[in-house]
Amino acid sequence: MKKLLLLMALVSLPSYSAVSANVSIASDYIWRGMTQTDGIAVSGGFDYAADSGFYAGIWGSNVNFNDSTGSGNGAEFDYYFGYGFDMGGIGVDIGYVMFDYPGNEDGLDFEEIVLGFSMGDLGLTFALGQDGAPDYTEVSYAIGDFGVSYGQYDDYGDNLALTYGFGCGSYDCGIGYFDFSDDGYSGMDEDALVFSMSASF
Repeated sequence: MKKLLLLMALVSLPSYSAVSANVSIASDYIWRGMTQTDGIAVSGGFDYAADSGFYAGIWGSNVNFNDSTGSGNGAEFDYYFGYGFDMGGIGVDIGYVMFDYPGNEDGLDFEEIVLGFSMGDLGLTFALGQDGAPDYTEVSYAIGDFGVSYGQYDDYGDNLALTYGFGCGSYDCGIGYFDFSDDGYSGMDEDALVFSMSASF
């Protein structure tokens, strides 16, 4: 029902609002330091943004949790909306995200309330897991095309990301190093070097 309501809301948005699409291919889908595909990831989505600061979108990717949960191959769809505004020179973003894994019987679906702050190139994000889902905190900083972030995911571990974005023809490319360290809960310890290519329309 939530997905249907969000789709209906997107269709009924006024024509003066901006709607965009994106598509990407990457050597791996890394989320909070952990692989979600254990290989090639193809993803894409649609975004809506209004001058008022309201936004909404749908994004999807292939996933493969075969190594960690036995869930096998499948798909992930994220449904989100929120509102961004400026408060005394500090950017504030309040949003909601639903992570949906259709057809999965292991209860992987979950929701988060996200609160983000930005000041210049510095960012701070709090993702509050709903209905018992773990919380996540991340701090990030950008220096031109370079980015660095450090995050703590409750009951899972810590992650560090170093990224560099650059143009390659008419596409946006990026390369990143990701390291995940177990906190003693998840039993995982991962690192990856990932290349990605994306386009927006």
